[in-house]
Amino acid sequence: MIPDNLNNEFEKIISRECFSKKIHPVREKAYRDLNEQGLPNKKWEDWRHTDLSIINYDKFRISEAQDAPPPKIDIAEYGLKSFHTIVFYNGHFQKDLSSIPNGIKLLSNLEYMEFKNWKVNQPKMSSFDLLNTAFMDSGMCLIIKKETNVKIPLRILFICSGNEEIMVSPRIHIDLEKSSSLNLVEQHVGKCNKYLYNGSIIINIEEKAKLEHIRIQNNSKSTINMGNLHIEQRTKSHYFFVQYAVGSQLGRINLFANLIGKGANCSLNGLSLSDNKQHLDAHVITNHKASHCESSQNFKFILKDRSTGVFNGRSIVQHGAVKTDSSQSNKNLLLSDNALMNSNPQLEIYTDDVKCSHGSSTGSLESDALFYIQSRGLDQKAATSLLVLGFASKIIEIIKNNEIKDYVTYHFDQWINQNN
Repeated sequence: MIPDNLNNEFEKIISRECFSKKIHPVREKAYRDLNEQGLPNKKWEDWRHTDLSIINYDKFRISEAQDAPPPKIDIAEYGLKSFHTIVFYNGHFQKDLSSIPNGIKLLSNLEYMEFKNWKVNQPKMSSFDLLNTAFMDSGMCLIIKKETNVKIPLRILFICSGNEEIMVSPRIHIDLEKSSSLNLVEQHVGKCNKYLYNGSIIINIEEKAKLEHIRIQNNSKSTINMGNLHIEQRTKSHYFFVQYAVGSQLGRINLFANLIGKGANCSLNGLSLSDNKQHLDAHVITNHKASHCESSQNFKFILKDRSTGVFNGRSIVQHGAVKTDSSQSNKNLLLSDNALMNSNPQLEIYTDDVKCSHGSSTGSLESDALFYIQSRGLDQKAATSLLVLGFASKIIEIIKNNEIKDYVTYHFDQWINQNN
């Protein structure tokens, strides 16, 4: 079922003169499919532990002119100062605040569709993909040219701000041509009231290209963050992903990685920190369609108070994808008796001659380890912090860029100190 207010908002976005009418058929088809399918509810298997009723009750509207940024805004306050940055403020691209490194071609979504002769597949793995297609109010395409190594990381900075109940739906295409490489930071920040971010990022990694993608989800605690990621990898390509999630009242990542070229490598990792009544959810599917590919899923959750978490990971090995090497690991640390974690790692294997494994564990801090550290002169708070850091460090340490690693470590330390 679709909330009534969305019908009014859809009519508004269709009537906007700033959007090309050429895109209307794409929007309208997505909205028809969304109405037929409806938004997920707890009767759906992949959503049974995630309550979306807040979307039905709140009256989210699309971003308007009054939601533009103030005359002066300093993006330096969000760290990572040495990076090139593309800024979206309340869902809209801010050209004057943005810088693009050499070797990257920037197109609007309309220019990209025309460049592709309108043969651009619209994602529809979930209702939120359809919602994004229907309401995509901003976006762009980044093309990293053949054999181009972009040395300075590129950050896409999403800032949410204000007291209105806003819904934003950015659409980003990222194409890495053959033998190119890019370090990408996707950063979500801002202080606002109720806010729905529903963004889709569609990534195509050609032969021997490499993408390192760090996603920092640090929205205010009253927001909803729905991140939809779609990755296609060609022969001998590499995709390395780390999510650090600490913000939002309800946060979920829907990540779909298709390994369609022989020898592709995909490493997916995440660290989620939740407290109070937060709910953080990771829904991850790795689909092996070619032989000799490697993939890994390694996600950790640390939960406090009455917060809840979900890991729903699946690795699929299609017929003929021999010599696949795939692993899944989900480890969860409960710092409260009232915290709740739901973990569901899955394997679907339709061929022989593969190496696949999965595992999950959930528990609290070991009392013996806590006692041992305290016997060395630390108080309980410091001992707890040390053990929690040890649990999380294996995810933080795999971040290769030191500036990003320092940023994540700083905010992780803040979270520990505020919640112990």
